[in-house]
Amino acid sequence: MAGLMSNASATNKAVLDRYMRLPQPDDKVMATYIWIDGTGEYVRAKTRTIDFLPKSPSELPIWNYDGSSTYQAEGSNSDVYLYPVAIYRDPFSLGNNRLVLCDTYKYNKKPTESNHRNSCLEAMKLAAEFEPWFGIEQEYTLLDSDLHPFGWPKNGFPGPQGPYYCGVGANKVFGRDIVEAHYRAAIYAGVNISGTNAEVMPAQWEFQVGPCEGITMGDDLWMARYILHRVAEDFGVNVSLDPKPMKGEWNGAGAHCNFSTKAMREENGIAEIEKAIEKLSRCHVKHIKAYDPHEGKDNERRLTGRCETSSIHDFSAGVANRGCSIRVPRGVAEERKGYLEDRRPASNSDPYQVTEVVVRTTCLEP
Repeated sequence: MAGLMSNASATNKAVLDRYMRLPQPDDKVMATYIWIDGTGEYVRAKTRTIDFLPKSPSELPIWNYDGSSTYQAEGSNSDVYLYPVAIYRDPFSLGNNRLVLCDTYKYNKKPTESNHRNSCLEAMKLAAEFEPWFGIEQEYTLLDSDLHPFGWPKNGFPGPQGPYYCGVGANKVFGRDIVEAHYRAAIYAGVNISGTNAEVMPAQWEFQVGPCEGITMGDDLWMARYILHRVAEDFGVNVSLDPKPMKGEWNGAGAHCNFSTKAMREENGIAEIEKAIEKLSRCHVKHIKAYDPHEGKDNERRLTGRCETSSIHDFSAGVANRGCSIRVPRGVAEERKGYLEDRRPASNSDPYQVTEVVVRTTCLEP
């Protein structure tokens, strides 16, 4: 397995830097096309040269790839098409080079099964009058080349949880270099990343993206994930989005979704927040199915009612309660306006699916 390869296969980055300093002609731009593969949780990428600086996705050519190698097509009919949808600056190649987020479409021009952006965009257009804002807290775990949590003892476990959350010190946090590099790279790219912190389980971290309106939430989070994987690759470390990477009394990893509409953000918006929570309570099963790529199977390991989670089987809501499905922050309850936090989405959830189902339930259904 590629994930188990030895660090002995790592290359010398100092040698690479000699070539990266070579001047690039002004009329040549490297465009790295990035897309979600058939797993619904991993990204792929390939690069092409174009002879202009793109200002919008519509200027870029539609491309294709071998979908039989990404779990998205049969070998006998393997072409899958890439439609550019968002452009970001490239923090790895710098200059005028660009990262290009793409939608995937089959030979018949219908969306692939893992293309949830298409239907999400439809929902966001229908809900535009509500001005939906989102912020997602992306948790993840750093793994060494042997897929053991980065910095953990190889033949044992670190001390119990407690000192690691937002910790400082070499015995409390592992992999800060990767986190800081990712933060800077995401800002450079143009991702609306708003913060980062060490999480409760050692080697687990979180970054936040948002507030973003509508479809931009999914676009920015997927690009932030790509950048994270690429940065960690340079350090010879793996990134896991598994919702429960370690069994037992270790916190799992989520992608908590903060959500508000214009009405929620206005005076006495708490009434609209309460209406939204009531609607969410009636659609718990539908949301659980949308909150991880395996329709709840991944989240079953995480949403146990322990380790700061609610039970996957029951809907609950409360103020400042991290053991609820929906948390209303203390400040929101006091100001009587703001937003709600849906704590159910798994760390490997598709933000397009998450934001779409939240909007359809709270804004588009009676």
